[in-house]
Amino acid sequence: MKLDGKLHWGLAALVVAGNMIGSGVYLLPAALATTGSSSLIGWVVAAIGAVTLALVFAALGRTLPNADGLPGFAERGLGRFFGFQTTLAFWAAALIGNVAVAVAATGYLGFFFPALKTPVGATLCNLALIWLVTGAYVLGVRTAARFAAITLIIGLAPIVVAIVAGAVSFDPEVFAASWSPSGEPLTKTVPASLAVIFWAFLGVESAAVLSQRVKDPALDVGRASIAGVSLAAVIYIAASTAVFGVIPAAVLAQSTSPYADLIAQVFGASVAGVAAACAVVKATGTLGGWVMMAGETARAGAEHGYLPKGFGQGGQTTRATPLLGGAIMSIAAVLSSQQTLGGQFGLLIGVTSVLTLCVYAVCCVSLFRIARTRRDKTVAVIGLIFSIAAVAAAAPGYILPTLGFVAVVSGAWFLWLRRPSVDPTQA
Repeated sequence: MKLDGKLHWGLAALVVAGNMIGSGVYLLPAALATTGSSSLIGWVVAAIGAVTLALVFAALGRTLPNADGLPGFAERGLGRFFGFQTTLAFWAAALIGNVAVAVAATGYLGFFFPALKTPVGATLCNLALIWLVTGAYVLGVRTAARFAAITLIIGLAPIVVAIVAGAVSFDPEVFAASWSPSGEPLTKTVPASLAVIFWAFLGVESAAVLSQRVKDPALDVGRASIAGVSLAAVIYIAASTAVFGVIPAAVLAQSTSPYADLIAQVFGASVAGVAAACAVVKATGTLGGWVMMAGETARAGAEHGYLPKGFGQGGQTTRATPLLGGAIMSIAAVLSSQQTLGGQFGLLIGVTSVLTLCVYAVCCVSLFRIARTRRDKTVAVIGLIFSIAAVAAAAPGYILPTLGFVAVVSGAWFLWLRRPSVDPTQA
């Protein structure tokens, strides 16, 4: 499967923003209903952390312009064991996270087809979406990036309309009543929400994953990362405020399409239908972007010797890579099926967030070891502290599966895969 050219940093920035502004912004209000409007504090904290991590990846791209994505960043700073761990962890996180994106798209399709709100209907729709975008990935990286950018523009339309609707109909009493539905203090609700909220910022590493696909990695990785994260942060905070200021938390918890519901309440069902359709398009584009992330990670892993050569050679991703990824995502979609889409979404994003935050922590440590300036070392330390704090805030139910995954991967390394480096950039 040949790759179709290099990406300009602006297009890469839209991929970063598009990979973040997808299922997170569309379905997270329902997943955060139990936390309530106090989750806005979590959004601000996560935004600050995401910008810091964007600076980490900018520094890595500037320091190691020839590294091939996250596996290369980890290996250059910490050795092959951590390069292998990073490859498997991020690949797994991307595949599991893709299922959550499909769940979000299905939720908005349920606005038009109520049968999709049932467990069986939702699962079948999830599978159809997964295989649709898996097939599209065969067309190439630049084609997938353009698709992600176009769907981002389309997908932002309902978010902007929802923000306007929220500004017009914002009710301080509704916002205040939803502050903490459980009655627990902020010291409990805000930290507990961070693992879920940070799901919406997963994608900050997208430009780094595509470091070998941008025109000038030394500059473009940083530019794309910071621009994409900044755009996403502004939209997330405004949209979250709008939703909790109009829809009570108890009602929001049962919603499969929060923004369409908000628009319907303010402007009518006909406008909400258009918004829901845009949301489906955007979530599908995000799914395509993350299928690309998974494929590029597997290709880089193969070229570093962490995965079989059948996943990629000579800068090309083989067709076996997306097909195997599609099969794994299909299994995850079936096994994670819940009575409600919100329940399935919450389970998937919790595990994905913890896995990805662990990858971020490894990249921060790698930057600290290879950084040439005090500024980069400081950024690495702050990014590491945030990553660890976000993982610590996650529920034990998400951390334990992650520890199990790390144990299995470590065992595989010491039993079968420990051998001299085959870094393709050094060959």
